[in-house]
Amino acid sequence: MYVRRVVPNIRSNAPEESTDFYGVLGFEEVMNHGWIMTLASARNPTVQLSLMSEDRTAPVVPGLSVEVADVDAVYAAMRERGAEIVYPLTDEEWGVRRYFVRDPNGTVVNVLSHHSPPAAP
Repeated sequence: MYVRRVVPNIRSNAPEESTDFYGVLGFEEVMNHGWIMTLASARNPTVQLSLMSEDRTAPVVPGLSVEVADVDAVYAAMRERGAEIVYPLTDEEWGVRRYFVRDPNGTVVNVLSHHSPPAAP
């Protein structure tokens, strides 16, 4: 299984203050959907963190996101292990295929792969 990146998700109801705070550490806004904002290092864009007020389609805000090469294979492996799936495998309109799983410590992990969003009608 190939991991592409790991992004901590910070629950935040103060996005402007958080952006300013993390800006001092060298992070800049690279994505903003209103309910989730991703900040990345200006010098190393693979170093990221996300600020989330909520998750628009899932029941909880995950503690971290892990982007993998093949989300379907990882999903099947987790189900085979009997892991608790918190949010089912879903194709989201913003271009990711993802599911949430609870780790042995109780942390909810968003496991995802990017894909092309469906074509507009």
